[in-house]
Amino acid sequence: MITPRYTREIPQRYHLEAGKCTECNFIAFPPRLICPECGSREFEQISLSPSGKIVTYTVVCVAAEEFSTETPLPIAIIETDEGARLTAQVVDCDPEEVEIGKRVRLIFRCIQKEGLAGIRQYGYKAVLEG
Repeated sequence: MITPRYTREIPQRYHLEAGKCTECNFIAFPPRLICPECGSREFEQISLSPSGKIVTYTVVCVAAEEFSTETPLPIAIIETDEGARLTAQVVDCDPEEVEIGKRVRLIFRCIQKEGLAGIRQYGYKAVLEG
């Protein structure tokens, strides 16, 4: 990921901030300028809870070089309790434990290091609950 882009995304990466449409209550993560449901341009900022469930997932067996030591790598689409959807790596479990409908908690972790300077990029990953 390019460092300037990463810097612009810090509020979403660090605080799970979303936009809630004031017209139809659609929750957009990351926040958007125009609501895809009703076309409104009015949003209020909300913080998402770190809890949700797995909507769908895949297991990556051949990953890019920076993630090659983490394979097999479960990646899931998580629906938060508020209804927003996001993509996250599922960690600290056997890939066979990952199932559609399972509850997860989003946690703050290092995602990767960038470039020779080793700039650390942080964000959220999912951990199975219970």
